[in-house]
Amino acid sequence: METQGRTTVVKAAGLLMASTIVSRILGYLRDILIAAAYGQTRVTDAYFAAFSIPDFLYNLLAAGTVTAAFIPVFSGYIATDRQDEGWEVANTVFHLTVAAMLCGIAAAGLLAPQIVANWLVPGFEPEYTALTVHMTRIMLIQSFFMALNGISMGILNSYQRFVEPALAAVMYNVMIILFGVVLGKKLGITGFSIGVVAGSITQFLIQVMGLRHIGLRYKPVLNWRHPGVRQVFALMVPVLLSYALTQIGLFVQQNISSSFPDGYLSSLKWAQRLMQMPVSIFAVTMVMALFPTLTGQAARQEMEAFKKSFSFGLRSIVYITLPCAVGLAVLSRPVVSLLYERGSFGPEDAALTANTLVFFCLGLFAQGGVLLMNRVFYALKNSWTPVGIGAAAMVLNILLNYLLRGPLNIGGLALAYSITGMLNLAFLLAMARRKIGAIGDGKLAASFGKILGISLIMGLVVYAVSALCGLYLVDTHTKAGQLTQVLSAVAVGVPVYMGLSVVLKMEESDVVWRMFRRSKRV
Repeated sequence: METQGRTTVVKAAGLLMASTIVSRILGYLRDILIAAAYGQTRVTDAYFAAFSIPDFLYNLLAAGTVTAAFIPVFSGYIATDRQDEGWEVANTVFHLTVAAMLCGIAAAGLLAPQIVANWLVPGFEPEYTALTVHMTRIMLIQSFFMALNGISMGILNSYQRFVEPALAAVMYNVMIILFGVVLGKKLGITGFSIGVVAGSITQFLIQVMGLRHIGLRYKPVLNWRHPGVRQVFALMVPVLLSYALTQIGLFVQQNISSSFPDGYLSSLKWAQRLMQMPVSIFAVTMVMALFPTLTGQAARQEMEAFKKSFSFGLRSIVYITLPCAVGLAVLSRPVVSLLYERGSFGPEDAALTANTLVFFCLGLFAQGGVLLMNRVFYALKNSWTPVGIGAAAMVLNILLNYLLRGPLNIGGLALAYSITGMLNLAFLLAMARRKIGAIGDGKLAASFGKILGISLIMGLVVYAVSALCGLYLVDTHTKAGQLTQVLSAVAVGVPVYMGLSVVLKMEESDVVWRMFRRSKRV
């Protein structure tokens, strides 16, 4: 990867990382408020279940179109100085997405009672099924604006503009918290679902400002015969199938979760969100920053540079996510207690969520790797390969859900998720090698081995510090004690990991820590 291109990615990823950290902090504040007010109960189960249908519509009708189909095509036009054609494609895709979302929302709103009661949460009591339906219909509005957000962000990223998407992500959680706190007094947890809608609208308005800055070229056109639009549709079809299968897998997981005791579904969601913290803070931001570079290099047939960019991104993602997984697993109980154990959320709830989190951590690094690998194929305008592998992984995930739920309870669903993620990454790497040739297997393997080794050493140190704090130094039944325990372990673990990286002269460490320094200056 050329030095100038790598610098651009580092700057963009640093900005996105800073905004993601702030957004995640706000997201956990939102979760803390919900947990303290409602505990880990059927009320919170209903809240999380209500996201299912809106997320399904967005992922099926918008996310796949934007990520796998629209961005590679639009970025290709921008990279080759054909902006007028690119904007004609963008306007057409925008209009078709809006029409599809409106039809989908209308149908989903009408059929929500049957879908929720029969497919999503058949184990819920009638009053909580009704609450889930009510919040589902509210949050369907969110899915419409999230679709607009996806297209807007894709355009801005193609122009290497990341400020507005970064700010929009922060304001999304700000609005959820404001509406949830203000309306929660009268409407209960429904206030947070209204906040979700307000957050998505705010996100879109902020990104519109960015579009105007780059010269928004909106025209009421619907040219589905344009070659670029046809290319978008050709890339989109396999992704739609993939998302459909993925959502079926999530529905099965939720269906199983609803048969567990009250609060188990919530513990699964909260543990998953904690697992996704390092994925969102680093892996997603790295992928978002790197994707326009990959699409541009692929469009210009710069394949050697493309492979260097891809290798750099994957090694950097593993460099951060693998030690995060080890540290989060070791500190699972202290972290969950610190964040959520207050008000209606008690020690038993914390123990259940922490146990589930450990199983999720096993496959954490793979989730970040899969995000990048999918974009690698999308940049090459090959969406069938990740779709086929992802579909097979999801079928396996469903089977593992049923096999592991008995012996491991709710943790079995988390373990199934981790196993399929690792297999998904392994097969994507194998297919990438067949598609573009040698990808530096030896360098990737050596890097992974070093990262795994020093992560395990760091994990032992973190465990020792945490245990000593809990036994001799602080009262872990207080928030001050829990905070001291977690911060002490992290304060020792991070320098140990960094120091070992320097001793081993790991290339990834320099690039990644430059990114962190960049994020601090934002």
